[in-house]
Amino acid sequence: QVQLVESGGGLVQAGGSLRLSCVASVSIFGFDRMGWYRQAPGKQRDLVALISNVGNTDYADSVKGRFTISRDNAKNTVYLQMNSLKPGDTAVYYCTANPYIGANYWGQGIQVTVSS
Repeated sequence: QVQLVESGGGLVQAGGSLRLSCVASVSIFGFDRMGWYRQAPGKQRDLVALISNVGNTDYADSVKGRFTISRDNAKNTVYLQMNSLKPGDTAVYYCTANPYIGANYWGQGIQVTVSS
């Protein structure tokens, strides 16, 4: 059973920064891609950023230039560095791991709240 555990969320003022971490219970080499999604109240879950097993990245337009996704294979961890945060970034952030075969795995989610 794969487990993904997020940490690093919380309350921050607009313009501030947070770094989210996602630790997997298995080696992340086994996943095609890993990434972050977010879901604000009353809205659908949307892609924030993805990183492939060779380090290629993809970002939602709304976070380009402000957020950076990275991975540490030795620690089975994926990070999301979030800078210049805006109130619109307030959401529950979910870590996801995409295997080559089968359904994606999801973390339990972590709250990020940006105050104005």
